[in-house]
This record gives sequence, structure tokens and C-alpha cells, in this order.
Amino acid sequence: MNDILFDIEPNVFIHLSETDKYLLEYIQHHIEEISTMSIVKLSENANVSTATIVRLMKKIGYDGYTSFKYSLKEKVNFSDKNNEMQDINSKITQAIQKNEHEVQKTIQLQSTGKIEDAVQKIYNAGKIYIFARGFSEMIAKEMGVKLQLMGKNCEVHDDPNIIRIKSKSISDNELAIFISLNGETNELVEACKNLTIRQLTTITLTTRVDSTLSSMSEMTFIGFKGSHSYIPDYEVRSRLPLNVIARILLDAYAIRML
Repeated sequence: MNDILFDIEPNVFIHLSETDKYLLEYIQHHIEEISTMSIVKLSENANVSTATIVRLMKKIGYDGYTSFKYSLKEKVNFSDKNNEMQDINSKITQAIQKNEHEVQKTIQLQSTGKIEDAVQKIYNAGKIYIFARGFSEMIAKEMGVKLQLMGKNCEVHDDPNIIRIKSKSISDNELAIFISLNGETNELVEACKNLTIRQLTTITLTTRVDSTLSSMSEMTFIGFKGSHSYIPDYEVRSRLPLNVIARILLDAYAIRML
């Protein structure tokens, strides 16, 4: 086994399975092909599972197969004529930076004073209703569970008809939280209107400051949404900004009130 190539400690090597050792041998004998070989292709060619490949890489000190390939590129001058690995690195870095930018901008948009006001309203509410649709439902359900664990009486609803009906029966000492990426979901707008007419507390988490929900809600928390979508044909944009706001609110509530 090429110690320079794999740099495996003796006490690690002796605990490798026969399959692990076979896979290392396969990689060593096909080292020139590794630069363009995906984990799925290696799995097929070496007749081992992708899970076996990942486990082996972790055993010998790598995060995964791709990080192993980058390490090999530094140790072995293998062919990468089309700069495939550099291209992969660039595109993944772009995805990371997009999400990092959305998180940073969303945090910058938050006001500690407004967060404190929302925390007080949540604390004093006899009951909390959280309304959401689509992918925002996952954030609503997480918020609901965490509020319940912190002792709050909380209901989460994503059915359009139930949202409309519930919004008409909320009591004066209760509040509603709306989670909507664009702030224009019809049943959420209708529900918020029902509550606003009765001057009940409403809190909205959205990414559009000029949306109908934003204009009607008593309190609105705005998240930053990037202009680019990697799946533009469908409304499946990331709810990461809304998730960040929800987490900030819940963390602030736990710190201030528990």
C-alpha cells in the first residue's frame, strides 16, 4: 500500500475490513481515473456500496469522497484537463456563499427592540396560533413544537379552510403568527384581515416588506431573499431567511422568559 498516497496510520490500517482494503487497492490501481470518477461511478466499478466508500474515507481521516479526491490532487499529479474538480469546488462554494449571504443580511435586518416586543406579546398571549402554507409549514410546525415545550398553548394550521375559520374565532388575549415567503398567500391574507379588523395581535414572518401581509400585520419581521433561484420554474425557494427569524425569536424567548 502506498503510504504517501493514503497516509494511513498502522493502528487504523489493521482495523480496516477486507472490503476496505480491497477498495483502497482498487483506487490505487485506478488513480488516474479518480479525478473524473464520481462516488456513484466508483461504487459501480469497484462493486461496493457508496456507504462503504464514505465509511472508508472517514476511517482514513477524510470528510468524504470528494475531500479525499482534493487531497489526492495535491499529492498526485493526476490528469484533470477540464478542471472538473475546480469547477465543482467553485459551484459548491457559490451555493454556500448564497446561503451565507441570505443569513447575514436577514440577521442585519432584525431589531432587538422589535424582537423584545414580540417576545413580550408571545409571553402574555393566552394562546398562539401559527398559520402557514407550502414549504413554510415546516417552519410553523417547528415553532409550534418548541413553543409547546416552553409551556405555551399553541396550535399550528396549514389547511386553508381551517385557517379562515380559526381566524374568526381567536380571542382578544390570543395572537396569530403568519409565516409566508411572499406575504400574498390568499388564505393567510384573509385570516390576517379578519384579525386586523378586530385589532388583535398579528406577527408576520416574510421576505417582502411591500406585501399585503406586511402592511396589515401589527408586527412584521423581514428576511432577506436572494434574487436567484436554482429551480426557477417552481415556487420552491428556500425558506432559510424565515427559518433564521423563527429561530431568533424562539431563542430570544427562551433566554428572556425561561
